[in-house]
Amino acid sequence: MNLSEQAVLATLMQARTRLSAAAWLVVRDTHAAEDIFQNVALKAMTREVTFESEAALISWALVSARREGIDWLRRRQRESVGLDAEILDLIDREWQVASTHPAGIRIDALRDCLAATPESARHLLRLRYFDGHSCEEVAQELGIGLNAIYKRVSRLHESLKECIEAKLVRTGGSF
Repeated sequence: MNLSEQAVLATLMQARTRLSAAAWLVVRDTHAAEDIFQNVALKAMTREVTFESEAALISWALVSARREGIDWLRRRQRESVGLDAEILDLIDREWQVASTHPAGIRIDALRDCLAATPESARHLLRLRYFDGHSCEEVAQELGIGLNAIYKRVSRLHESLKECIEAKLVRTGGSF
């Protein structure tokens, strides 16, 4: 026996919190999770497929909510301003050595290194990471070619890394 439209809708509404939570676990956004729940409910009501039981419907809805969440993340990833993979690798390495050096020492070293960095370089870093501009936008704002921006950012990453490592070595730590 297949579930009627009314039974499908009633079952989905009873499982609303569970389905929204499944979406939220993927997207970490309450509004997006609610939108995903509504999309799943709409699909369940307009599908050509029928559901033989409430369990089959819930199973399908949970999988659909997760998949829609992943699709939502993919669409947002193209829109979002995130950190470069190189920066994420640097952060990862820093976290790996976090137990070696107290956070205050690393932060002080970073502050000292940034203070010793020329103002033009700090301005570039501010635009890229604190103001959230893409490298393309930074290149346009500074009137510099995109490849030049990539090279400058890469050199700044390397020089800051070396400066921080040197300061940490002087304070008794090692890398």
